[in-house]
Amino acid sequence: MDYTVIIGLEVHVQLQTKTKLFCGCSTKFNPDHPNTQTCPVCLGLPGALPVLNREAFHLGMKTGLAINCEIPAFTKWDRKQYYYPDLPKAYQISQYDLPMSQNGWLEIEIDPETREKKKIGIIRAHLEEDAGKNSHDESGRGQDSKVDLNRCGTPLIEIVSEPDLRTAQEARTYLEELKLLLTYIDVSDCNMQEGSLRCDANVNLHVHQENGDTVPTTIVEIKNLNSFRGVEQAIEYEVQRQWKEWQQTGLAMEKMSKETRGWDADRGITLEQRGKEDAADYRYFPDPDLAPVTVTDAEREHVANELCERPAQRRARFEESYQLSAYDAAVIIDQGMAVADYFETVAEGCDNGKQAANWVTQDVLRELNDRGVEISEFPIQPKVLAALLQKVNAEELTIKSGRTVFQELLNHSDGIPGVEQIQSIVDDKGLALVSDTGELDSIVQAVVDKNAKAVADFQSGKQAAVGALIGQVMREIKGADPKVVRELLIKKMS
Repeated sequence: MDYTVIIGLEVHVQLQTKTKLFCGCSTKFNPDHPNTQTCPVCLGLPGALPVLNREAFHLGMKTGLAINCEIPAFTKWDRKQYYYPDLPKAYQISQYDLPMSQNGWLEIEIDPETREKKKIGIIRAHLEEDAGKNSHDESGRGQDSKVDLNRCGTPLIEIVSEPDLRTAQEARTYLEELKLLLTYIDVSDCNMQEGSLRCDANVNLHVHQENGDTVPTTIVEIKNLNSFRGVEQAIEYEVQRQWKEWQQTGLAMEKMSKETRGWDADRGITLEQRGKEDAADYRYFPDPDLAPVTVTDAEREHVANELCERPAQRRARFEESYQLSAYDAAVIIDQGMAVADYFETVAEGCDNGKQAANWVTQDVLRELNDRGVEISEFPIQPKVLAALLQKVNAEELTIKSGRTVFQELLNHSDGIPGVEQIQSIVDDKGLALVSDTGELDSIVQAVVDKNAKAVADFQSGKQAAVGALIGQVMREIKGADPKVVRELLIKKMS
């Protein structure tokens, strides 16, 4: 017997609004001051009435269109009822049977070598409010349990995939691509450390029988995964756990109720939490305090026109327009829109996409990492880097001299360096490429005369001998063209 892994993800994304979904309280991440960003509405006090945040709905529509969903003309709000200390109303305002977007998809690359792609279906993407946060004493004494209600009412969009994912790596790739897309369209910062993007993974196995039948194991929902690696590890563990359990018990889905488990990253295991609720357990019904929302074709078109070029589209365009490798295009795109914009300005300015990609992926990204800054804070503007690369392309500077200028620009102490600083540095450092054979000839001859052994080695067939002599010439005359130097040396030693 063998099995097929069946995975579906439920991704909860905090929308980038200043205020909550149904009140005017701040959504700012503020763990040091609990229960300070609340009001009668998000605390669920009697008589308090919710009012829809239009910006949240707008960002929800933008998200739905970006993941190729249909935006229905009519959507409503529902109460999802359950009791937990971090939900003071004892119900969550969500959407059930008439979500604001549905029937979408997101394409991912499942094999970098073959470039094989796969469309992951998206069942729905709906708006809902977040709950608060419980924290418990982890010492084992059980002395303290605390509730912070600052997050209550924070606007979320829940993106529910079809169970189309077949491996933990596919699930991770889908989540990474989704996060990248959401940051590109500027609907969320997707800060996983602050809880702006969280993921629940639904996992089970379809066990193939010798008679050709397929038997599904019980679906397990792994809750609140907050890192890409955590999603991958939790799914890998759960697959193996379910397979061992099947081999021991042979229990199929119809014999067991659905289960919710938590991920213990320290121990690398999932832990049983509770039985998994069905929709009927939540007793959904339309929220009587909120009017349904209607969406016109004009509104749909207006939001669609706000969407930027998607990461996948831009990745493909970079490969075609700038002749980049798939790897380089992916590295640039995956850094986010600001880095991609920076690269494109450099590439257009120096008229050499491959060269721009080399400098951005190596030199620029290295400096960003070392300095711990974003591209918006990088001291070398893209037009300045483009001008520098133009000089390298025109063979006015060697690549080595170009990197010297690059470092000098980084260390420029008088404000942000402009294009004019490039020539100033070249002149001050004597970096201008010297290709005049008349000027070089005497120095090359002197080096040849002083290195009889190296000359003899070269004449006996040891080509490497010329390299040491090139270095000597370069030290004598700054900015010498290595290619010209090499040609002169070979001519004089031949």
